[in-house]
Amino acid sequence: MKFSKKQSILVLFALVFINITASAQKNYILDTKTSFSVFGTSTLHDWEMTSASKNGNANLTVTDSKVVDINSINIDLAVETIKSGKSGMDKIAYETLNIKKFKTIKYVLKSASKVNETTWNLTGTYTIAGVSKDLKTQIKVAVVNGVVNIQGANKITFDEFGMKAPTALLGTIKTGKDLTIKFNLNYK
Repeated sequence: MKFSKKQSILVLFALVFINITASAQKNYILDTKTSFSVFGTSTLHDWEMTSASKNGNANLTVTDSKVVDINSINIDLAVETIKSGKSGMDKIAYETLNIKKFKTIKYVLKSASKVNETTWNLTGTYTIAGVSKDLKTQIKVAVVNGVVNIQGANKITFDEFGMKAPTALLGTIKTGKDLTIKFNLNYK
């Protein structure tokens, strides 16, 4: 089959366009500026535990410094990296999370839908203390100097993941049942 000069140019343009579009899909890994936080309450005070763990990856399509597709996100957060700054509180948290049996908290993306240029709705599976549950999360995304930033939060309860809300000092201090997981992910 013989192409005219105009047809050849159109075919060449189509191939270049397909190649540019396909090459925008890329595997990213978590950067050192990533953070995870868990917020809760107790009868004594509100509390926060944080982790700077950075074991995770994502497959994203970025075009013109905008995320146009979120293909996968996988995160493994080592439980022992979650710290409150108080060793007693950390110990209670690790017991609640059953660290001897379950050493990581995991997240695996199942689906992503774009709301607008900076907002996405994700559905993913959290596995905490050996219990897996699908949760919906609305996130904000931005791309700055090639780094993809994803921020969001989920509200969960201890019961949802088969855990009992911890207590301290012979039950005189009780943890509230609600938790908030916040994340600030930077992918390079």
